[in-house]
Amino acid sequence: MTWPRAFREVLWAGLKIEETRLEPLLALRTAFGVAIVMGPALWLGSPAFAASAALGAYSAGAATFQRTWRPRKVIALGAGAGLAVSTLVGYLGAGRLETFLPLLALWTFVAGLAWAIGSTAGIVAATTVGSMLVTVTLPTSVGRALEHAGIIALGGVAQAVLILLFPIRRWGAHRDALADALAAVADYARQLRHDPTSPFDPEPLMTARDAAAVTPSQARSRPTALHGPRGLAERIVPAVAALADPDVGAPAEGPGRDRARELLDAAADVLDAAARSIRCGTPVEVQAKTVDVLRVDEEHEVLEGPSRQAAERLAGLLGEALEIAESGTARGGRSTPHRPAGAHFLVRPTMFRLVPVIGRAVRRELRHDSPVFRHAVRLAAVATLGYLIAARLPLGHGYWAPITSVMVMRPDFHQTYARAVARLAGTLVGVAFATGVVRALGPDAHVFGALAVVSAGLSYALIRTGYAYSQCFTAAYVVFLLGMSGQAWEQTVPERMVLTALGGSLAMLAYAVFPAWETPRLLGRLADWLTANGRYAAAVLRSYAEPTRERRADMRSAQLASRKARAAWQEAYDQAKREPVRPRGLTSREAKEAQEALEGFDRAATLMENHVSQADSTFALETEGLAKALETETAQAAADMREHRNPDWGRVREVLQAWEDAGGLSPAPRREAELQKRALEDLATAVSRTPLERDISSAREEQRVRAAEVAEGDGSGPAHRGG
Repeated sequence: MTWPRAFREVLWAGLKIEETRLEPLLALRTAFGVAIVMGPALWLGSPAFAASAALGAYSAGAATFQRTWRPRKVIALGAGAGLAVSTLVGYLGAGRLETFLPLLALWTFVAGLAWAIGSTAGIVAATTVGSMLVTVTLPTSVGRALEHAGIIALGGVAQAVLILLFPIRRWGAHRDALADALAAVADYARQLRHDPTSPFDPEPLMTARDAAAVTPSQARSRPTALHGPRGLAERIVPAVAALADPDVGAPAEGPGRDRARELLDAAADVLDAAARSIRCGTPVEVQAKTVDVLRVDEEHEVLEGPSRQAAERLAGLLGEALEIAESGTARGGRSTPHRPAGAHFLVRPTMFRLVPVIGRAVRRELRHDSPVFRHAVRLAAVATLGYLIAARLPLGHGYWAPITSVMVMRPDFHQTYARAVARLAGTLVGVAFATGVVRALGPDAHVFGALAVVSAGLSYALIRTGYAYSQCFTAAYVVFLLGMSGQAWEQTVPERMVLTALGGSLAMLAYAVFPAWETPRLLGRLADWLTANGRYAAAVLRSYAEPTRERRADMRSAQLASRKARAAWQEAYDQAKREPVRPRGLTSREAKEAQEALEGFDRAATLMENHVSQADSTFALETEGLAKALETETAQAAADMREHRNPDWGRVREVLQAWEDAGGLSPAPRREAELQKRALEDLATAVSRTPLERDISSAREEQRVRAAEVAEGDGSGPAHRGG
């Protein structure tokens, strides 16, 4: 993608409306948290104290809207505490420019490294930089700085207390994650009716697993319905895949295929019903005819062999899913009874035990080629540079420039540029709207305080609709706060516009000068996925030969590693498609073909996983040979791909030929192993090129992209494609 096309895509992405569910009750509760802190501060103190109180409550409230599985009250308290510490530390170093700039650089660098923990930590850390930049201009002494820090922390406490007193959809995010996973498996079952070899995207199951990790205190109050369905969904995926596959399941045509389609449709209906039950906490409603379809009649069943085994397994798993989902009641489900000391659940470390986890995560990112490390460096450089430039301009409130840079910058190119565009557009509209209101109403601190609360509520309500639209009311909120402090709009509005444009421009320029492109790393990400897939396939084969608890645990661990590598590849691939960088190592077409090949390889392993529980250990020697071959050859092929050498699967072919010559192994695993070999050959075809062929392919790819851009210029651009 060239820079002009990248800018067009960024503009469209920054201004588009996200289709998501609004949460007005959450927005109302969080805005009320701003009001109950800012109102008394304005009444008993001063507009400056009211502004500090509003900053703490607003930022802590915004943090609770981030995607996180920890209790929202904990996030509010943590955000409030971070803002307070940032304010106090910033004031202590704000006496002189030569002391404040190094402190600002260090603080923003650490805030950038917070992305190693996750997006929520990165966003909350960025708000602490904003707090440092703004509130250092308010206190006049250390004592006053302590007071401002305290009232900022009080804003986080107020939000946490409101969450505790007025809970809205407790465990709602966890219910949604699990329901989305079940719904994804239902969609997959329906997709298999029409495309029996379709791959499954495990991302919803990965999200549900992340949501299932709880602290010991959360485990004591988690609803019963959130315990078992995720594991069942994991087992249902190979069952429906094996039933639908024409090579190892139902025949491609005839009554057997019609019966398989009926079962897949019924499975989708049951999974959708379980998803609705878990999402809403209501009893499961499944039609009687759907239950009848799932009954496998021994006398009249048209399915035979492996397909019949898959149908019986599927029916049993769906019955278990319904039993667990029915544990939810109309009032949200019973609480989990007290578990014995050795009860198993996915453990999420408490806030105190999170410290060594954070340390390890940050250490992993302290390398030159890490996107998080490069983001931290950019953040520190831009914040200090923006502060210096703004301080030299004949404008007040110079902190707006670095705040804009810090709030829009992200570790990847597309989000940074899209948010810069969105923030500028939202600020223009929001400031213009709020300025008109200020001019019409005249100076009145209490009225402006009320309008600030209303603007905060609207910003919360639109926070998941699009950054530009939420930013409109965030900008209005700031204007009303400044009006409450008695500052004339003629002084603040032009400054805000100029400095916002400056901060956004610096953020965009910083990424262009010191980027962290994913395009050059695509081949490495693909190699990582291949290695993880090879280990998963080998673990499935070993578990098939010897279905013990230890083997199944190894298989599950390898599967999770494979999914993680796949997610890393997908994220990198999606980012690379939007980067203005020439393809290196892999063109977009080769990357797509390689992805399809590895999805087919993973799918073949999933099909074999369905037969693990019915495996016959008689063939342990044969399957162990193939497992070793797959694990060794995929690891070697990954190394070859990184060095731009063509992979080879000679040992895998030899083992499979020996299987054919020996005979005796049941047909299902032989066919599944053959599918694996075919997928590996497709991968080799996708990535195998001579150096000259790679150069020619890259040149053709660039010509194709330029031709597409010319076509877009003739009237088929993003706006005409409907987004």
